[in-house]
Amino acid sequence: MKKLNTADIGTWASQLKAGELIYLSGTVYTARDAAHKRIFALLNENKPLPFDIKGSAIYYAGPTPAKANMAVGSCGPTTSSRMDPYTPRLLDLGLICMIGKGDRSEQVYKAIVRNSGIYLCAVGGAGALAASCVRSAKVIAFEDLGCESIKRLEIEDFPLYVGIDSTGASIFAKGVKSISL
Repeated sequence: MKKLNTADIGTWASQLKAGELIYLSGTVYTARDAAHKRIFALLNENKPLPFDIKGSAIYYAGPTPAKANMAVGSCGPTTSSRMDPYTPRLLDLGLICMIGKGDRSEQVYKAIVRNSGIYLCAVGGAGALAASCVRSAKVIAFEDLGCESIKRLEIEDFPLYVGIDSTGASIFAKGVKSISL
């Protein structure tokens, strides 16, 4: 088990291997389908993005409203392949890390390798576990999207598996039998 911080993502992203368990702390940005569409509209209009994409981590999640004494409600990952049409361009612009669930397209694999990026997988169906790792949450863009707005989350010891490493190795590849905790 490795404890890592998003502030050092450029250092550790290329050192991790598919299947490794990590505990991630630091800043991540939530963005799902609707937010990605708006990000691309801004890019296409040469307008600034709501956060610096270079060296950042995007968590494909739409946290629900906060419960008592919590920063967010349920905060589980959404299916990452829905963001595949957007991901290569974002990686080419400096995105390093994506967090979600499920396999990715061939174009995303190639963009991860080309940019020394990394794809981390959160456990699906464990939104309450994910929420317990969120220390703070703030809407930073597209508030009208509700749960799908872009939020800046501060996370602590969020358990994740390396789904696709910077060489293109994957936990989704044929022959992977199991991953142990």
